[in-house]
Parts: sequence; C-alpha cells; structure tokens
Amino acid sequence: MHAEAFERIAPHLELVSMPYTEVLYACNEELQYAYFPTSATASLLCGLEDGVSVEVAVVGNEGILDVSIFMGYNAALTMATIQTAGYGYRLPAQLLKREFDQGGSLQHLLMRYTRTLIIQMAQTTACNRRHSVEQQLCRWLLLNFDRVHSGSLAMTQEVISNMLGVRRESITEAARKLQMDGLISYCRGHIKVLDRPGLETHVCECYDVVKKESERFFSDLKVSGAAGEEARCVQ
Repeated sequence: MHAEAFERIAPHLELVSMPYTEVLYACNEELQYAYFPTSATASLLCGLEDGVSVEVAVVGNEGILDVSIFMGYNAALTMATIQTAGYGYRLPAQLLKREFDQGGSLQHLLMRYTRTLIIQMAQTTACNRRHSVEQQLCRWLLLNFDRVHSGSLAMTQEVISNMLGVRRESITEAARKLQMDGLISYCRGHIKVLDRPGLETHVCECYDVVKKESERFFSDLKVSGAAGEEARCVQ
C-alpha cells in the first residue's frame, strides 16, 4: 500500500482485543467494521440448518475481515469467530469502502487478498469432500500454526471436529495416530507440532496449494510496497 493511502486510514485504526470465541459478526450481518488481526486468528464459518457450523477458511495477520465490505454487498459472507485470542485493528467499514473506491494501491491489495482467500475456501471445500480425516487434520494444523507463529495451539478435539465437520471420534483417532508417529503432542487441550517436516509429508496437496498462494500474495506485497516507496521518492 502506498504511504498516502495508509496515512489516510491510519488515524481511524483502533486497536482492539480479540478474545477466544468472540463473534466478530454473523452471516448476513451488516458490517460496521473491517478487522485486521495482528496476533489473533479468526475462523470463517458456514452455518447449516442442523445447527452445525463448518470452517471454510482461517484468517490471521495476512488478512482482512470481511471482504464483503468492498465487494458491492455490505453483508457478511460467513460468521467470523476468534479462534486464537490476540489483538487486531478495526476500521469503520464505510471508510474502507470509500478508500477502496478511489482505486490505487489499496484497492489492488484488497483484491489480491480476496483471490488468496477464495483459493483457500475452494481448496478447503475440496479437501473436506475428498481427503481423509487425518489429511484434513494435518492441513488444519499446518494452516493454523502458520498464522499463530507459536509452538503451541490451545484447541480441543471437539472444536476441531466441529471446524472440519466430522465426528469427534474421527479426530481423536487421527490425532492419536499422529502422536504415535511422533508428529504432534496433545495434552489438556494444547497441541504442539513436534515434527513439522514429518507432518507435511502426511498432509494432502491442499495445504501446499494454499501455502503457495499465500507466499505469492506476500511476494506481491513486497513488490507493491517497494514500488510505492519509489514513486513517493520520485515525487
């Protein structure tokens, strides 16, 4: 993002606490704020008629909640709940939309991120439909650990089973196998990755697709940031 665009929105950014399980917004709710997690992570959930909510994406400090703000329909696509407690910034939705409509670097950045999010959602849907529970669990763990930047994740097997839309017993069995293989440890709701390279050999291709797209996104950010700084110096 060019410095001029950031300077316009910076005074309106508000640092907020994001406690575990907080609901930022419900599906179809009119959005008052855009959220930018810094140390927190959020789960985007799709609710079903039977009351079950299944995760379709996880968002950390690479993303924004919710892309609907600038996509022409200011109502949330999904429910967003905090999965890992932390902090983030919020910005009035109308201000973000107004800045987006001016075009320029911020618009490009937001559209570029939207592509990254769509790819994660699409790959998650395919993964949940075609791959084993063990592969899904590996993907879920790796994506979350990529975003929390911590060696431990506080999460019960019941919550994970709800996120993946599978039976808790299936998660228990998959987690037990990963522990027996020395890949993770699980104790009292805390998960640690002991052998990340080994875990990556157990995961399906879905993780790699999402990871590579995220890497391309961050690479584009660096190029865009360098171009913006160069343009500013020329002026």
